Amino acid sequence: MSIVWIILGLILLVIGGEFLVRSSVALSFKLKISKMVIGMTVVSFATSAPELLVSLNAALTGSPAIALNNVIGSNIANIGLVLGITALVGTIAVDRSFYRLNWPVMMLFSIVLYYFLYNDNQLVPFEGLVLFSFLVAFLIVLIKAAKKEVIPEEVDESLAVVSNFKIALWLLIGAAALYFGSEWLVAGAKDLAQTLGVSDAVIAATVIAIGTSVPELAASVIAAAKKEKALSLGNLIGSNIFNIGSVLGLTSMIKTIPVTEASILSRDIFWMLAFSALLIPLILIPAKHRISRYKGFLLVTAYAIFIILAFKV
Repeated sequence: MSIVWIILGLILLVIGGEFLVRSSVALSFKLKISKMVIGMTVVSFATSAPELLVSLNAALTGSPAIALNNVIGSNIANIGLVLGITALVGTIAVDRSFYRLNWPVMMLFSIVLYYFLYNDNQLVPFEGLVLFSFLVAFLIVLIKAAKKEVIPEEVDESLAVVSNFKIALWLLIGAAALYFGSEWLVAGAKDLAQTLGVSDAVIAATVIAIGTSVPELAASVIAAAKKEKALSLGNLIGSNIFNIGSVLGLTSMIKTIPVTEASILSRDIFWMLAFSALLIPLILIPAKHRISRYKGFLLVTAYAIFIILAFKV
């Protein structure tokens, strides 16, 4: 039965996330916010809502390991599974902004998160505020850089003419779906962990992480199939930054997140750091500035090893 709750929870989170994105974008158009800013801020925050609700629900119901490893596992899955499979669909070109801004910021967030957790085995409200403030600063830099480069805009313009009633209805549906989806997913994850005799942290880093990465996988594969491959890499790196800055940042601002599972600091977070760091040598070895199919295969293989070791330990 726990599998059923997990599946239903994930379905509701996907539905809720989609309705929240659409309503947020439509509302932003009503408020006369520029299309570029909507794409870089509103959409990014809205797509992080499922992870935020799951982490917040887990932290408030006494499952901090799920709150932490939901993000850590999702960041690992975004690079190992999602980026790996996307590269298998077709070679991904890497632009200069990856080296200059996106990758360094992702590594900075990952290292700061490790330091905060290692320092006192918890993420306190002040540290959450620091992470969230870093995210806001990153967005400001990103928007300024984007204005200079005039990047393509990906926001659906048809949402500019949506009625106020529809926006309110979408917000209501999105909020309800996210609430019940997070409730069912966390409850199902706890039951599954007990049934399999593994920790909450293992289930969060594997089953929940893969489930919450499905939307990113779908978006990245579609982008790669449409030859918009630079977009797919940027989305994944941005998602990892938002997961730490907004999901863990906001959750820990509301409630301190203690490290209750030793494996989080002894194993899982090092996998996250390793996958993040691996991107640079992977991109710089021949052929340079590209993530080819064989590199994608290496990423997927490394992710499979992570999953196997997670359940064996």
